[in-house]
Amino acid sequence: MEMYLPFCGIAISNAQLFAASRKEYDRSRALLEVVNDLFEEQTDLEKIVKKIMQRAQTLLKCERCLVLLLEDIESPEVKFTKSFELMSPKCIADTENGFKDSLEKPSASYSDWLVNNSIAELVASTGLPVNNSDVYQDPRFEAEVDQMSGFHIKSVLCVPIWNNSHQIIGVAQVLNRLDGKPFDDADQRLFEAFVIFCGLGINNTIMYDQVKKSWAKQSVALDVLSYHATCSKAELDKFKTANIPLVSELGIDNVHFDDFSLDMDTMITAALRMFMELGIVQKFRIDYETLCRWLLTVRKNYRMVLYHNWRHAFNVCQLMFAMLTTAGFQEILTEIEILALIVGCLCHDLDHRGTNNAFQAKIGSALAQLYGTSATLEHHHFNHAVMILQSEGHNIFANLSSKDYSDLMQLLKKSILATDLTLYFEKRTEFFELVNKGDYNWNVKYQREVFRSMLMTACDLGAATKPWEISRQVAELVTSEFFEQGDRERSELKLTPSAIFDRNRKDELPRLQLEWIDSICMPLYQALVKVNGKLKPMLDSVVANRKKWEELHQKRLLSQTTSNLAMSPESIK
Repeated sequence: MEMYLPFCGIAISNAQLFAASRKEYDRSRALLEVVNDLFEEQTDLEKIVKKIMQRAQTLLKCERCLVLLLEDIESPEVKFTKSFELMSPKCIADTENGFKDSLEKPSASYSDWLVNNSIAELVASTGLPVNNSDVYQDPRFEAEVDQMSGFHIKSVLCVPIWNNSHQIIGVAQVLNRLDGKPFDDADQRLFEAFVIFCGLGINNTIMYDQVKKSWAKQSVALDVLSYHATCSKAELDKFKTANIPLVSELGIDNVHFDDFSLDMDTMITAALRMFMELGIVQKFRIDYETLCRWLLTVRKNYRMVLYHNWRHAFNVCQLMFAMLTTAGFQEILTEIEILALIVGCLCHDLDHRGTNNAFQAKIGSALAQLYGTSATLEHHHFNHAVMILQSEGHNIFANLSSKDYSDLMQLLKKSILATDLTLYFEKRTEFFELVNKGDYNWNVKYQREVFRSMLMTACDLGAATKPWEISRQVAELVTSEFFEQGDRERSELKLTPSAIFDRNRKDELPRLQLEWIDSICMPLYQALVKVNGKLKPMLDSVVANRKKWEELHQKRLLSQTTSNLAMSPESIK
């Protein structure tokens, strides 16, 4: 026996080790199944919680399982807003028998206790698990309520549910092991591991639900905006049959066109004339009614700000038209590129708020959060243009082939983004080098892209190329809009605005205009004249306007010097 029994001991030990390893294997497999369940279903909170509770019952072999979710995870007050419960078949049968033996069914207060009991509240507030093997010995347990029900609680294991930000979003409870024993440490470790995955699953489902609601809100908002931001039928009918004046009558082929010469409606007819004159309507089979509707809606989606409004958009488009036709760029650019440039000019400042990208970043606006701090507004202008095109009855590109449509949208995006001066500074050095060396080749795709960007900037800054009275009037409008931004910086952000945005320094306008012309405008128009000499009238106007600003600047300096001399001690004596 002494020789035999050691072998028995080894066999028993091996059997115990195998049983323990088998148990761990089953538990690990069960956790993997939990993960699989969570990734299979992340769209319905009730479904995912039901799966969680079914797995918990199977894993821990308990009579009852509950999941309680907090109403507000940020609130210091613990309050559960949702509760889910699952009972084992044995538990259901025993409870029904308990109902028959008792005088009355459990009251509503019993269900309330299950949800709002002190143990669950303690776990939710501290984040520490509770494993109570005999709840009747716990002062937090209401024995009277338990005795009124057909189900009697013996042991409770309650653990917190965490989200991926390490915040408690609820608690999970299991009640009474089926074998009558209390929950042991192994049960607790397993349940805690299990609940980690549950927390991620519940959090993902809640986030999915929030995203779905946000999408629904956005959809409703877009629907409302689409209705109110599109042109009316009366407006459309007016232009469908309107007589469209000739280019010569409108004067839109002149680079020195008067930016203030046309009223709001005439600008629409002038835009229609530009589309027809460039052959765009015929080439791309654009429906005329759709084109009228699109133009009217684009006009309506410009805000009533001082400068970046519909008139500015039209003027940019008119200058592009004049440059294309005057300098013969129609021979260099493809018809798709011309369409993208014309549409880009009309849409390049859609929904502009009268403030620049830097201001959007400073206030942390929704636009800055959505698009980042690089070309914030330009991305918004493009997306707004896309939204209009996607609205019913507004797709002027409907008859393009899929390839042409794809190419056009890429070109349109690049055209609108090119109006961001940051991007202009990034690309202009290459352009100037190509022009100065005289080795540019319009057949090279990248060089064409840089050239189109320069054209967009030249048209956007085109006020500098207009006759003095027009140029000065535009400069004053721009400055007034800048002053309004500066006022907001001072009142809302408690910042001192830079000189160009500070109305207290408005007498410095001539100096600021000289800096603007010398650093940004003059080099660009000089380079374009080297590309095509027919654009020289534009450069001549820039030079003439610079001279006028220089005179005003010198006059201000003289006035300032005279004033200083008048206030000197010698003059006072």
